[in-house]
Amino acid sequence: MPAMSLMNRRNFLSLSAVAAGAAILPNATKDALAADQTSTGNPGSFDFIFLTDTHLQPELDAAAGCAMAFKKVQSIPADFVIQGGDHVFDSLAVDRARVDLVTNLYAETEKSIRKPIHHTIGNHDLFGLFSKKVNPDSPGYGKKLFTELHGPTYYSFDHKGYHFVVLDSIQPTDDRSWEARIDDPQLDWLASNLSKLAPGTPVIASCHVPLISAAGEYAAPAAKSGSGVAVTSAIVHQQLTVANAYDVIPLLEKHNTLAVFQGHTHINEDILFRGVHYVTSGAVSGNWWHGTRWGIPEGFTVVSLRNEKISWRYETYGFKTIAPENT
Repeated sequence: MPAMSLMNRRNFLSLSAVAAGAAILPNATKDALAADQTSTGNPGSFDFIFLTDTHLQPELDAAAGCAMAFKKVQSIPADFVIQGGDHVFDSLAVDRARVDLVTNLYAETEKSIRKPIHHTIGNHDLFGLFSKKVNPDSPGYGKKLFTELHGPTYYSFDHKGYHFVVLDSIQPTDDRSWEARIDDPQLDWLASNLSKLAPGTPVIASCHVPLISAAGEYAAPAAKSGSGVAVTSAIVHQQLTVANAYDVIPLLEKHNTLAVFQGHTHINEDILFRGVHYVTSGAVSGNWWHGTRWGIPEGFTVVSLRNEKISWRYETYGFKTIAPENT
């Protein structure tokens, strides 16, 4: 199928980085962690893991599946993990009791990954936007819960000569929906952040909703209905890809950006555009814990950096759904 034809099929370099033994650090220490990881000189060689769309929930044996995935993540030599968003299912349309249940379950499950973890906000990580039981003045509403649990929604860190930028692609709207967009304050921050880099510093970005993707073209017309936009009170919001990617891409292209790692669509995809790889990873949850998503099983992406050269591979972990709805 078209989605599978875009999967990366290169011969990848073997893993050689030594596993980081540090425990998960609280988000309050994120700046200290970034400072500790900063190094001078030529970019080094290491691996990191990009995992996304865990959609953790007590149903569908998802907790056991996520635990399986995290156990394999921990077994792979890698310096750190980037979580690409949509940690739980769900925060958007539930009350406080449910969101506490799933976020606590995620926090406990994630403890098995004894590596530093950098979190990206996903649309399902916003609390209460779709719930009539949650008011905008409720504790944790919108992005507040995410920041309480994981820290800032956009930030950067450095590791062994590489600069990493984590972006926030989820913007709440006045009609209690959301749009995929990088807002103006974040654009200003990104331009300023990148402008401070030494010339030639390699850059890698994370963004939950893809900046660039052809996912909207893979499905049959009936399956496309509503997949790329949300309609609330006659207002249309773009949600399949970032609506103003045209503002973000030139900022990244001004620098030595190697790749942008993306989630949201639950498929594997690699689009090379003007020298930058836009890599969408299959989901830890596959088809939302119902099997394969357009032929792509549950898994995560292992990224190898070797002296400023980048490659990656997709790792599955053997989960078997109890409610198959393979696509």
